[in-house]
Amino acid sequence: MTPGSTTAACAALLGRDLTLAWRRRGDIALPVLYAVIVVTLFPFALGPEPALLARIAGGVVFVTVLLAMLLSLDGLFRPDIDDGSMEQLMLAPQPLALLVGMKILAHWLTAALPLIVVAPVLAGMLHLPSAATGVLVLALAIATPLLSLLGAVLVALTAGAKRSGMLLALMLLPLCVPVVIFAAGAVAAAQDGLPWIAPIAWLGAGLALAVVLAPLACAAALRIAMES
Repeated sequence: MTPGSTTAACAALLGRDLTLAWRRRGDIALPVLYAVIVVTLFPFALGPEPALLARIAGGVVFVTVLLAMLLSLDGLFRPDIDDGSMEQLMLAPQPLALLVGMKILAHWLTAALPLIVVAPVLAGMLHLPSAATGVLVLALAIATPLLSLLGAVLVALTAGAKRSGMLLALMLLPLCVPVVIFAAGAVAAAQDGLPWIAPIAWLGAGLALAVVLAPLACAAALRIAMES
């Protein structure tokens, strides 16, 4: 196995998943539409007072993005298990953890990146100050890959179960609480003019740890699920 073949295999797998996602463009637009609808309802429910909306803007956007990502998380490995592609990945000479990492990257590009792009619009709808909008986008850019990695581990653990969507949500939401707290805390600190680097640094540390460990855990869980 040469480095070139591993790189080519990872690039081919990433391109395949992105091509399949592009053929189902409606599935990519669904989380974005969901996020826009949810954020739009908050001013109607709480009133149009800008100060109130700005105070809750960071938390609302992060929770909305989290719930929107859950819509597509259950299909991360399920199609490959159903059509037999997962067995082929396990038989490939490349490390399964690396190939699984490419699938997680494809999921983030198709499910989370569009939400990050529309995040400034969502923040503007809730009157978030422009000084905090940049911190919001930065926090999302770090928090969403972490959420994808954590979710991928749980998806792999429940890969052998049928109708695991509700179980996945119940398992993932407690793990996401620290991520939302740190991310929303950074935005709140930026709004108040306080230092916001520390929460971002904690998120970055969690992301670095998850990048190393999550694909390995996914690969082990998928092997167990496919053998059972």
